[in-house]
Amino acid sequence: MKLLLSLLVGCLAWGAAQAQTTYRWIDPQTGQTVFSDKPPPAGVKQVSKKQLGAAAEGEEGSLPYATRRAVENFPVVLYTSSDCVETCRLGRDLLNARGVPFREKMIATPEDYEELKRVAGSEPAVPILMVGKQTTRGVDSAAWNNLLDLAGYPKTAPYGFKPRGALEK
Repeated sequence: MKLLLSLLVGCLAWGAAQAQTTYRWIDPQTGQTVFSDKPPPAGVKQVSKKQLGAAAEGEEGSLPYATRRAVENFPVVLYTSSDCVETCRLGRDLLNARGVPFREKMIATPEDYEELKRVAGSEPAVPILMVGKQTTRGVDSAAWNNLLDLAGYPKTAPYGFKPRGALEK
């Protein structure tokens, strides 16, 4: 019974250590950078706070190494518009099912449309997927999966992956 209790306490302590917050600030008296798990004293300016371990899920650092490399070398951008509902949703779903971090660019202004023409050609129609410098029009799962495979993205979302829903204008 004591062994079970000590094992339980150890697991709880390990879990707490995995979700630790680290603070970084510059000490006004010495000018040195301070890293601590304790909040800085009152009056300190320019404090940065970072969640480490399990609390940091969803941050790029928590992605598998291969996915982080793919994001660095072949970032994914999904071009959509306000009148692209069902087809664009299918595209988002495919990316989220694979666990691909992506930026969604909503075409809303003439400048956005000009950017889209530079990326995809003279008469672009959304959705357009851009993986690195390669693009494909429409939601063709075979073409999308081929581009993502070649870039090194996972075939399925890693455990705990949270789909992205933010739009960028």
